[in-house]
Amino acid sequence: MHNQSRVLIEQVRPQIEAGVHPVKCVVNEIIPVTAYILADGHDIVVANLCYKHEKSKNWDCIPMKLKENDAWEASFTTAKQGFYEYKIEGWIDYALNWQHGIDRKIDAGQKVTSELLEGIEYLEKVMKVCSASEKKYLTALKLLFSEKEQYDKAIKEATSQELHEIFSAYPEKFLVNESPTYKAYCDREKARFSTWYEFFPRSSSSIEGAHGTFKDCEALLPRVAKMGFDTLYFPPIHPIGEVNRKGKNNTTTAQEGDVGSCWGIGSQYGGHKSLHPELGSEADFKSLVAKAKELGIEIAMDYALQAAPDHPWVKEHPQWFKWRPDGTVQYAENPPKKYQDILPIYFETEDWKNLWNELLSIALYWIEEFDIQIFRVDNPHTKPFYFWGWLIAEIKKKHPNVLFLSEAFTRPKIMHQLAKQGFTQSYTYFTWRNNKHELIEYVQELTKTDQQYFFRPNFWPNTPDINPWALQGNLESVYLQKYFLAATLSSNTGVYGPVFEYMQGAALPGKEEYLDSEKFQIRHWDWTIENKLTTLITKINHCRREQKALQQTNNIQFLSIDNENLIAYYKFDQHKENEVICIVNLDPYHTQKGMLQLPLQEMGIHAGHPVKVRDLITQSSYIWDKEWNYIELHPVLPFHLFKIEK
Repeated sequence: MHNQSRVLIEQVRPQIEAGVHPVKCVVNEIIPVTAYILADGHDIVVANLCYKHEKSKNWDCIPMKLKENDAWEASFTTAKQGFYEYKIEGWIDYALNWQHGIDRKIDAGQKVTSELLEGIEYLEKVMKVCSASEKKYLTALKLLFSEKEQYDKAIKEATSQELHEIFSAYPEKFLVNESPTYKAYCDREKARFSTWYEFFPRSSSSIEGAHGTFKDCEALLPRVAKMGFDTLYFPPIHPIGEVNRKGKNNTTTAQEGDVGSCWGIGSQYGGHKSLHPELGSEADFKSLVAKAKELGIEIAMDYALQAAPDHPWVKEHPQWFKWRPDGTVQYAENPPKKYQDILPIYFETEDWKNLWNELLSIALYWIEEFDIQIFRVDNPHTKPFYFWGWLIAEIKKKHPNVLFLSEAFTRPKIMHQLAKQGFTQSYTYFTWRNNKHELIEYVQELTKTDQQYFFRPNFWPNTPDINPWALQGNLESVYLQKYFLAATLSSNTGVYGPVFEYMQGAALPGKEEYLDSEKFQIRHWDWTIENKLTTLITKINHCRREQKALQQTNNIQFLSIDNENLIAYYKFDQHKENEVICIVNLDPYHTQKGMLQLPLQEMGIHAGHPVKVRDLITQSSYIWDKEWNYIELHPVLPFHLFKIEK
């Protein structure tokens, strides 16, 4: 490949796999772009960052700044949803090169009469495109540069800032070079900041033994809103299979009255476009979605692509399942878990186009008929990657507000590929990260590597599938630690309740699974209970809403604190107008003390200058006038959330 340009552009960031996948951002987000830009010799290199929205015809260009060692940077701000394109252009600026050269020669005491005459060429080129007033100024300079008796005045004007700015404003992009064009996908802000609460609608009744309904769920909306959650996620609300139905605690034989697993979708009452008859009518569900919206809550549905043995698909579309020689279908497995009540979909079927279109129609049905804008997707790692890329892209074309949470606790590269294919948010390994070293290492991986551009973490301390060892001891301090860490390390967070806030950690022996799991039975809860967990979760969630520093994940710096049981981190919004310091005691049993080093340079504060901090949980204020400051935290309240008040 031949290119006459002398400018080289390499290692443009952000990019994902040389632009195969778009980077992720949200509305009103600053996108910093960096690259190495260099040329042979010592001539002046100039570069622009160019960007445009997919619906715009023209590129906007921002001058890039040289930092050091040929590293350049600039940034652009997104304004609306959809795809953005961006690229870098670079060229040798011969007009600026002339001005820089003449300046150096004058400093060296050389006569530059000939160089002044050479400069007229650059003046004439700019005069063809500049404003009338600038043209008048440049016309005067032409005369000045050619008059030997005006030499002193001429060299002053030749090296002036005014001329420099005119040259910079009207560059001649001779032999310009361009980088490849890269894409960014801009979502609504909820993609980056959301607070999820999950409960089982069938366990929502205030009457013990009764099957919950959408009306019961509606009655619980004020509780969810009061606690500061903006997303209410329901496990599947479709008819549940009766064939091979699971019994309590995942037993393979159901007893009379057992309700089964709601992930075993489909029965005589319908499939993925139907509602479980005991939950209520379509009108009831629409009412629930509307009432939630009035309270600032979005209902998230479960999108689980699997079928119970008595799902209507099994008879209507047998080609969508892989049949064995004995006429049966192998049930679903996710070793070591077995799902005898679920048939996996056969994505290799020859009828795959009709299958894909049917699966797309399910999501569109709930979006268009019920105003569902968020889906939590069950086990996406057991379906083809390219299917997800297609489905999400098709939905986004018509409904750009729709968000997808990937429930894939699997190998890292598989989780990453799902994110690259378009999943908005992703479950993570945070559930199992407990000590200081592994927390820091994991968050650094998420926020300081290329994962920051495509993998949006959503931190959940627990799920109906996962009752982690750390929560099984029912220690209040551990529950407090885990929620605070989840809610302040990540801008997307969620809990499965009321199991979490009621500290219901009873487990099946030797397993990270709940005893008497709601996955297989109705539980009765006293939803009126308020305790320390509900109170502090509410406070933390309201702080998240008020502090922009907590509404993003990537702007984080871990701080030095001389105690391995204390973890501290500094977070800030993109303009550094809001800054917080979070400190957590990871020891659930003992008071821990340490000296915390303030990030004075990053905060723009000189050493010795007093810093006022206010704990947003207790409202206590402190003045720190030293770089190192004393911290003491008891397990009763194992964290500080300090707002920096400059």
